[in-house]
Amino acid sequence: MSAVESFEDRTRRWESEFLWEKGTPSYPARRREPEPSSEVRTPFQRDRDRIVHSKAFRRLKHKTQVFIAPEGDHYRTRLTHTLETGCIARTVARALGLNEDLTEAIGLGHDLGHPPFGHIGEEALDQALKERTGRRFRHNEHSLRLVEVLERDGAGLNLTEQVRDGILNHTGAGKPATLEGRIVRLVDRVAYINPDIDDAIRAGIITSADLPNEEVELLGPTGAERIDALVRDIVSASREAGDIAQSDEIGGAMLRLRKFMFQRVYLGPEARSEHERVHRTLRGLFEHYLEHPGAVPGEGSNGDEVQRVTDYIAGMTDRFCIASFRRLALPEESRL
Repeated sequence: MSAVESFEDRTRRWESEFLWEKGTPSYPARRREPEPSSEVRTPFQRDRDRIVHSKAFRRLKHKTQVFIAPEGDHYRTRLTHTLETGCIARTVARALGLNEDLTEAIGLGHDLGHPPFGHIGEEALDQALKERTGRRFRHNEHSLRLVEVLERDGAGLNLTEQVRDGILNHTGAGKPATLEGRIVRLVDRVAYINPDIDDAIRAGIITSADLPNEEVELLGPTGAERIDALVRDIVSASREAGDIAQSDEIGGAMLRLRKFMFQRVYLGPEARSEHERVHRTLRGLFEHYLEHPGAVPGEGSNGDEVQRVTDYIAGMTDRFCIASFRRLALPEESRL
């Protein structure tokens, strides 16, 4: 028996015994371009590694989660949110007997397509694109475009069908086809609401006393306690439902806490103060590059200059975006 057969057979036997019957087996791998099996990794492990080694993943460390260019070393970035999502999602998958490797790969890839400046940046790029062409920008769709088309100089990562589905449907109207994808879709909220509370308190936007009492009493006074309570509830409710679910009580408390964060933090006065600057920056770059497509590196997207400009801006980190806009707005200063 070859090493490949031994590893694959061992994985198949383990999953047949321990994987929840509703879980996603690691084999056979469904990719657009068939590949030989690895001797030491499952197909979903290979997807995870390709995502982690991608350029888009590395750029996440300099992309906004909530606070734009915060002064402090301990604020979350899009990368730390991604890692926290992957860790929490994998915990849920293990507790439910689902495929941990698939869950982790989806969690690590779900936000690859976020543009600079977080959700405000996504809104700004979407608005500019819509007004110019009628098209829309959605970060989940762009995450899929990155892994399918843009990475590896246009070759894409050739990820499995299940991972691509989970990345695309982690938000929006679609529902992930696998339970592992549905874990990431739900845990994504768990992994941003509670850490974002910590960052908002650190930034002085809210205090612990501002948090809604009923929800804090139910979920816990600290971020760690709230995440633990939410995870335990997801595991319990999912076992009972035979799908990824939350109880009405705990799930309702999380939604109310999310509503509080939108009112006080995500759409609060501090966020709105950044709104105009972000829109002006991204719109300025968008219009400039459409008028000067030669300034965009690389080759065109099948002659679609609008798509090429969108890809370029969406891939920018916050600081690269700011520096690019400054060079346009203050050309003399850039030469000093």
